[in-house]
Amino acid sequence: MPSTPPAPTDAEAAAPAKRQRRIQSIEVGMRVLQALTEQRRPLPLKDLAQLADMPPGQAHPYLVSFMAAGMVKQSPLTGHYELGPAALQMGLAALQQLDPLTEASQEAALLCAQADLSVALCVWGHLGPTVVRLDEPRYPLHVNLRVGTVMSVFNTITGRVFAAYLPEKMVRSMLEDEHRRVVGGTSGAFDSAEVRQMLADIRAAGMGRGLSTPQPGVNTLSAPVFDADGKIALVITVFGPQGHFDAVIDGPSGQLLRNHAEAVSHRLGYNPAKP
Repeated sequence: MPSTPPAPTDAEAAAPAKRQRRIQSIEVGMRVLQALTEQRRPLPLKDLAQLADMPPGQAHPYLVSFMAAGMVKQSPLTGHYELGPAALQMGLAALQQLDPLTEASQEAALLCAQADLSVALCVWGHLGPTVVRLDEPRYPLHVNLRVGTVMSVFNTITGRVFAAYLPEKMVRSMLEDEHRRVVGGTSGAFDSAEVRQMLADIRAAGMGRGLSTPQPGVNTLSAPVFDADGKIALVITVFGPQGHFDAVIDGPSGQLLRNHAEAVSHRLGYNPAKP
């Protein structure tokens, strides 16, 4: 009687995919599910097979198996296919396991190494935009910024990006609290035409830019990261000395920042095509 092969060790299980045995049929079948996921609408067999880059006769058996597992369902009226209840439960479970900061941290480290600039991850805390991670380049820039630093809503580029995408009521409340703590009294800054235009410019560019703001001699770019509901989850900010970093939004560093921010948003389930 043949002996049962031993289970893979932890080291073997953690080995790179190229060193492990792969099941090609699963990878092929995933192209069908991927097509349904990307289209976000019911599809006839012909269109679905074309999107999955396979003939209909090959796609159909996969669909039958996926329907049996609840991953796909078929409309009894049109015969079109769409994602099933098991796919929904799997997606919800994956979203519940996601931590925006964890997903963004590896991108921040990569961005710091690639751009050779300081990178800060900031979330919206109870006192305002708060630094929760700071990656420094080979030659750190000496600025008054540390993990735990709370930034101004309108006097920093990071705060402005949050203000551009958060609900107005939330931003107004935080701005009033900040103004009372620092100056005293109330603030009408949010209603000025200049501020309205500033926030509109940030949304149009998808990024905020600051030259010697808020610290002289330091340039800044800040980009939003969105979650599956299209809400801003955090902001990635890069900054460097004015002579070394020109902070051009469409420049090399700006494009790097945009790419990494979009990568995090994608992993959090954000779909830019969804209103």
